[in-house]
Amino acid sequence: MYTGTSVFDLLLPGDSRSLKEKRSYVRPIIAALKKYEVAVAEVGAMELHGRAEIGVAVVAADPAHVNEVLDHCERLVVGRPEVEVLSVKRRWYGDDD
Repeated sequence: MYTGTSVFDLLLPGDSRSLKEKRSYVRPIIAALKKYEVAVAEVGAMELHGRAEIGVAVVAADPAHVNEVLDHCERLVVGRPEVEVLSVKRRWYGDDD
């Protein structure tokens, strides 16, 4: 069994000055990521209106499949024109960990 995680650090548009406006950007991204059958949630920068951290986790029998799913998720988030991706942190875990 192999698992992989990605954490996306996002800069939200300047009009994201309230939690309601922040959610209007974060919710559609999370909904789109769920289509890849991954666990996904906002995991950081909760108190910051102009930033968001979204975490994604995937479990598979094959490490190549884990990498493929995380690649798809990264392309989806990077392709969102309304946010700027500041960083992406990936980690993989296997039977040896």
